[in-house]
Amino acid sequence: MSTNEPTPVAPVRLTQLSHGGGCGCKIAPGVLEKILAKTAPALIPPQLLVGIETSDDAAVYQINDGQAIVATTDFFMPIVDDPFDFGRIAATNAISDIYAMGGTPLFALAIVGMPVNTLPLDTIRLILEGGESICAKAGIPIAGGHTIDSVEPIYGLVAIGLVHPANVRRNTGARPGDQLILGKGLGVGLYSAAFKKGLLADSDYAAMIASTTQLNTPGSTLGGMAGVHAMTDVTGFGLLGHLVEICKGSSVTAVLDYAALPILPNALDYAARACVTGASARNWAGYGESVVLDARFGDTERALLTDPQTSGGLLIACAPEVAAEVLAVFRQQGFAYASVIGEIKAGAPQVEFK
Repeated sequence: MSTNEPTPVAPVRLTQLSHGGGCGCKIAPGVLEKILAKTAPALIPPQLLVGIETSDDAAVYQINDGQAIVATTDFFMPIVDDPFDFGRIAATNAISDIYAMGGTPLFALAIVGMPVNTLPLDTIRLILEGGESICAKAGIPIAGGHTIDSVEPIYGLVAIGLVHPANVRRNTGARPGDQLILGKGLGVGLYSAAFKKGLLADSDYAAMIASTTQLNTPGSTLGGMAGVHAMTDVTGFGLLGHLVEICKGSSVTAVLDYAALPILPNALDYAARACVTGASARNWAGYGESVVLDARFGDTERALLTDPQTSGGLLIACAPEVAAEVLAVFRQQGFAYASVIGEIKAGAPQVEFK
């Protein structure tokens, strides 16, 4: 029996339109290092306090004795299918780089690339509204931006902030004896891999959204603490990758306590079920030679340590006498997972384990 009713069209899943998602889209660290190594030396004025030389979270340009501009950009393909959540996650990830330098955000510009003939306009509008909601939470406007028609959905921000030059915190400066503190739980990439396979529990999806949309606001306060020597955020290169950057930039050895790592609920279970992103293997290939792992660490543990963290937590190297104060700042601002995860010692630039 024929009917004139139109055939229902299944809604488009954002994650089906992208080959990667979140900070797992990043170019592998080893490849990126080779690309940047062959670029011509750029003009480096004395006011440029932080450039590309140490793979830091943002550029910093001093404009007077009391102010420096913090500038960063970050964008990626969807890690989730909900357009509003995608916008929120991408915006949080971008703005958090300002906090990771010890700064305070001022305003943002939107970066929007969308397959306009594939995605409904309402879906695209929701992505932008998600980003706007996080900017409002940070107390900043989206003052402009740029849009293109692209094959894959891409969204992110250029974020601009301010910091006192004395409060700039880089991923260099860690000192022997420092404590290492991580502000968020690990496992976002494992969650996202489970989500793509349809295995992520509703409660774990909620935990992923809660983590990835939590702005790293403690960074503005921590930048003003003399005992905080180095700071970065853990994103696409995973905990080990960003810690290796601290070690190389500071010429020190990091000693991690695996048992002390904060881990999102069930993340290791997903890793054991092969819910691992392709970025994890690329990460290990890029910096594994700078990490000392022993027989305690199998594929599951390594997957966690190399897991790309979209909008991950701040990683702090601080003097032992201020560690409790640093943790108190995190707790006051709602970071329940913040933990001391290891320490810094003199030695070759590498990561070891207790």
